[in-house]
Amino acid sequence: MTETNDPTASDPDPTTPDTAPPPAPTPYAAAPAAPLAPMTGPADGPIGQVRSTGVCILLTIVTLGFYTWYWYYKTHDEMKQHTGNGIGGGIALLLAILVGIVMPFLTSSEVGGLYERKGQPKPVSATTGLWFLLLGWFFLVGAIVWFVKTNGALNDYWRSQGATG
Repeated sequence: MTETNDPTASDPDPTTPDTAPPPAPTPYAAAPAAPLAPMTGPADGPIGQVRSTGVCILLTIVTLGFYTWYWYYKTHDEMKQHTGNGIGGGIALLLAILVGIVMPFLTSSEVGGLYERKGQPKPVSATTGLWFLLLGWFFLVGAIVWFVKTNGALNDYWRSQGATG
């Protein structure tokens, strides 16, 4: 426009649209995507140790019960290293010392979780701890039944994963 507000030939008419579309954006050269690995489920860590039920009971008697703290620590530590889940050895030891009555329930639940993770039926669960709670006072019958069931299931699991013993 000029000072007189008359349009000139060099000024574009604002009412007519541009006929040429805007230039397309320049595509970036992308690196080829690497193929994703298939999902195989949770990775398994090191395999735990098979512990003889009879030897564990004997060590518990000889050490006046202190071996149970070691057993809780080691088994929970091995399960945590194997699956990446669970309370681990340190927390298990602390709970065993402070509120030991929860350990039969917690341990059986974690052992059953090992089986469940592999898609197998759980041979023990938290309710297995009721053996310890309800019959533990009767000459330790319930405690022994609970330990035989839980340690046996844990040993069977470790053997199924390749442990010897």
